[in-house]
Amino acid sequence: MYIIKVKGKAKIPDYIQIRDENFVLVAYFRADRPLKSVEKFGLEGKEEQLEELIKNLPFGKLQKLDI
Repeated sequence: MYIIKVKGKAKIPDYIQIRDENFVLVAYFRADRPLKSVEKFGLEGKEEQLEELIKNLPFGKLQKLDI
């Protein structure tokens, strides 16, 4: 899977996209809100790691999600 942080403008907040190996959108959520259903895409138990990754993720750079 891949992750990208998208910078919001004006009243639109920053968002996180998680995409699968074919770059199909799997999850889309606000960067400032905790994840509610990470088990849908197989990341249960890794919420803290994902939160730390999101904090340090640069805007607009697609990265392989290796957690």
